Amino acid sequence: MKTSETNFYSVEQFADLQILRYRVNGFELLSLNQKKLIYYLSEAALNGRDILFDQNGKLNLKIRRMLEAVYVNYDGDRTDAEFLALEVYLKRIWFSSGIHHHYSTDKFIPGFSVDFLRDAVMATDKALLPLSEGESVAGLCNELFPVIFDPELMPKRVNQADGEDLLLTSASNYYVGVTQKEAEDFYAAMKSPDDETPVMFGMNSRLEKKNGKICEVVWKLDGEYGKAISKIIYWLEKAATVAENELQKEVIRLLIEFYRTGDLKTFDDYSICWLKDTESRIDFVNGFIESYGDPLGLKASWESIVNFKDLEATHRTEVISSNAQWFEDHSPVSPQFKKPEVKGVSAKVITAAILAGDLYPASAIGINLPNSNWIRSVHGSKSVTIGNLTDAYNKAAKGNGFRDEFVYSEYEKELLDKYADITGDLHTDLHECLGHGSGKLLPGVDPDALKAYGATIEEARADLFGLYYIPDAKMVELGLTPDSEAYKAEYYSYMMNGLLTQLVRIEPGCCIEESHMRNRQLIAAWALEHGAQNDVVSLVVKDGKTYVVINDYVKLRSLFGELLAEIQRIKSEGDYEAARELVEKYAVKVNPVLHTEILERYRALNLAPYKGFINPVYNAVTDNDGNITDVTIDYSEGYAEQMLRYSRDYSNL
Repeated sequence: MKTSETNFYSVEQFADLQILRYRVNGFELLSLNQKKLIYYLSEAALNGRDILFDQNGKLNLKIRRMLEAVYVNYDGDRTDAEFLALEVYLKRIWFSSGIHHHYSTDKFIPGFSVDFLRDAVMATDKALLPLSEGESVAGLCNELFPVIFDPELMPKRVNQADGEDLLLTSASNYYVGVTQKEAEDFYAAMKSPDDETPVMFGMNSRLEKKNGKICEVVWKLDGEYGKAISKIIYWLEKAATVAENELQKEVIRLLIEFYRTGDLKTFDDYSICWLKDTESRIDFVNGFIESYGDPLGLKASWESIVNFKDLEATHRTEVISSNAQWFEDHSPVSPQFKKPEVKGVSAKVITAAILAGDLYPASAIGINLPNSNWIRSVHGSKSVTIGNLTDAYNKAAKGNGFRDEFVYSEYEKELLDKYADITGDLHTDLHECLGHGSGKLLPGVDPDALKAYGATIEEARADLFGLYYIPDAKMVELGLTPDSEAYKAEYYSYMMNGLLTQLVRIEPGCCIEESHMRNRQLIAAWALEHGAQNDVVSLVVKDGKTYVVINDYVKLRSLFGELLAEIQRIKSEGDYEAARELVEKYAVKVNPVLHTEILERYRALNLAPYKGFINPVYNAVTDNDGNITDVTIDYSEGYAEQMLRYSRDYSNL
């Protein structure tokens, strides 16, 4: 029987998650050395898996291994409700790299009892359990069960509640025994206002208080996470032997040196070299990159993606990046906050070949790096849109009933059907290619001045940049949109998501804490309020259901431009109080009545609000001498099968 496209992409659904599969179209057309390079880089990616689990919580690895031992070796009734609940709980841990939700960061509530798990653990061969030296099975249960079952213990992986000590109330493993003020003071003392090329202090370390003294535990080969890093280096060294050119080989060499030394200056050198490599077909990210998991936005989670350029689709992003100076010059922000000369902006559409760490199973659909402000200013940035992941999302969503339920009228549905795929990709391109790289800090402004609000403000800045430009006549002139009406699809999608539909990701009674969600509500709620006098956007009730209606698309663009100017000012001046006021007023609180309505409507569709991917499997074909003669790709592996294999083959910590 022929498998439909939707069935290929959608693998399974549980809890609030849908697992998808993505195609790596074009892999078979790559040269043997390019295939080998992807294979080696993929192995380097997968060998870092345990790092993120540990970063997300100090007991995550031990809990995962205990539950995997029970799950694989359980000889009771595997159709029993409690065992099925344990299976879902373990699947959620795999998805989130720990016991806290990957997006809300709230701790999972088990659907099975303490007695069930205790009996199951006690019945498991102790040789298969993650026992510390001299530890009994009962001791293991006593250590881990409170963390699993007590809702008051480690309730949030990342707490962003205003007025609380964000470190002492967060369960992530980036700080041990250190208060928020102590951490902020520790890193503030490292910075010099005269340093025009500052490293990202604290990016690759845990901050701990030992015997009353605060110190950094650095993640490097002979330090923390060394066992995993040694495996990463091993495969990176193999990758260097088949690098496409000398510049790419130097990128790999510098990354290896950074992993060996932990030197943040070396990481900057690596980032600059990586920026310059725009000719290689194969590309990758591997390391401590994004700081969303740290409530202070300093510590970087481990992630990796291996990819190759989609030559045909990249034309779109090349058009955008080649016109970067025009966009910067015509931005509605104050001239003093603009870059007089935009440097080194490169952009491409890529085909993801492997996802790992904080990009797996849930993944971004666009990336803009490096994160260093001074490198962006002096050397530029590299942006990617991940085309095959976007395609997988779109294919899996066809005919799921979402638009019929939440879109106001046939007019808006027709807009979305005709233009949404085009404008959605374009907004991602503008966000990543230009938005993050636009604007500048004023001299002497600390890049971390916005503290816990920095991530939300930065994402809002990039989103607004894209929203402001999508309607511009320049888009049609450059062939990026088919006509002057197309932008309305993205405007409607964005406002509907920011005001209504993203609420399906929030538990009843909770506030919004994730930076991207805060950013979207901030923009949409601000535009709703500031456009009220002219009825630019409204929430209307039809047949007892709430919908978004945009009454004046042109004025909405003006509002986006106005907010972009203010957000850029806040970023450029490091205005912490203004950032705090904006975020707390518009981005955090949820209307409980509206929230209940949206949840009920969404629940009736039987859809999962969060989606993620399983990876393809790469198999090296070798001759009698062990030389690789081909690399094949297999899509048949299931979700649990993949996760258990990764735990077996890449468990390095």
